[in-house]
Amino acid sequence: MVTVNLGILHYVLDHVYGAFMHRTKISPPFFSGGWGGKRLDMLERMIKQLFPEVEGQNWPPSLIQPIWRTVWETKTACLREGTFRTPCNEQLIGALPPESHHGRVAFLSPKCVPPQKMACVVHLAGTGDHTFERRLRLGGPLLKENIATMVLESPFYGQRRPVLQRGAKLLCVSDLLLLGRATIEETRGLLHWLESEAGFGKMGVCGLSMGGVHAAMVGSLHPTPIATLPFLSPHSAVVAFCEGILKHATAWEALREELAAKEAALTLEEVRERLRNVLSLTDVTRFPIPKNPNAVIFVAATDDGYIPKHSVLELQKAWPGSEVRWVTGGHVSSFLLHNES
Repeated sequence: MVTVNLGILHYVLDHVYGAFMHRTKISPPFFSGGWGGKRLDMLERMIKQLFPEVEGQNWPPSLIQPIWRTVWETKTACLREGTFRTPCNEQLIGALPPESHHGRVAFLSPKCVPPQKMACVVHLAGTGDHTFERRLRLGGPLLKENIATMVLESPFYGQRRPVLQRGAKLLCVSDLLLLGRATIEETRGLLHWLESEAGFGKMGVCGLSMGGVHAAMVGSLHPTPIATLPFLSPHSAVVAFCEGILKHATAWEALREELAAKEAALTLEEVRERLRNVLSLTDVTRFPIPKNPNAVIFVAATDDGYIPKHSVLELQKAWPGSEVRWVTGGHVSSFLLHNES
């Protein structure tokens, strides 16, 4: 009788999926347009400002005023979609592609329940999640618990995707930092709207993979305590692009050629070290501890081919009081099999 190690199967599934998606040339690799030039320099300076020297220092959110339209309505629930101008400052707006200057958000809420008796969770997009539908499906069962769902369309995704970008494959390294910084600004603005304009008392933020990294950053920087739920997320983009399967989807030669035009010829390992240094700006463990770390739950997979266990444990160590919940599976199978959990 042959004994099958399910953990290895989950891990292999991640690598098979990764090989199909990232090694078959179906789409171009990440960062085929290089580093991003002056935009990258500007973003590096701006993101370093997110790491306050004084513990507890608050970075106030900007208020967003979405323009809403009703998509559908029943006796018990309502789905609305809203548009808003991104609250990013003019320097960031100048770096964003024109398609990303205005944001889109979907808002699924119970009816006949006052906001003070409801909670709302903002769901952020994982890599390649260009639409509202997948995250709205996750929000459907929450309606019975009087929990509303708000879904943000990320910059560089969906209708906000630059015309030259293929799928989720960001053209430049600077685009990844821009996506993250704008997502943080917009999410904190939406949470501020939920509290000050809509009257919600309880709020949270969650996201899968890349969306979980952004959710952790928002939970860290928000001025009031909120529930924070990163799913299958690393502590830093370094893990995804320099250690995990996405390293096979990165345009290392394009990055090396751009650096070689400015500096002496570099080895591939030196280029990877440069990318590690840049992406270390996304290291969540460098961000402030959330106002209530007991309201942080990391959900991680036991056999994740994209996110190693040590990355999740670094997050828990950096935020004492937070909790890690493990699901059996890999990065792909956990999302498919534990959707209802």
